[in-house]
Amino acid sequence: MATTTITITLEAYNALKAKKKKGESFSNLILRTFQKSNAPEILAYYRERGPDPGLADAVEQSSKELRKNFKLRRVEL
Repeated sequence: MATTTITITLEAYNALKAKKKKGESFSNLILRTFQKSNAPEILAYYRERGPDPGLADAVEQSSKELRKNFKLRRVEL
């Protein structure tokens, strides 16, 4: 397997190290974290983080504004 060396800040290294599972390499951590379809990890992140009422309110408000400002019309095909 080919390898390459990257330079990251100590802060970035510590953030990665904190997310690394026991026995997991940094390469595996990066692949696990940044895969295209990583639904279980995303779900686990939001379950750990918990609900965010502020975010929910902002999404709801944005949705209302979009519906108010953009009129849908029926198109016959």
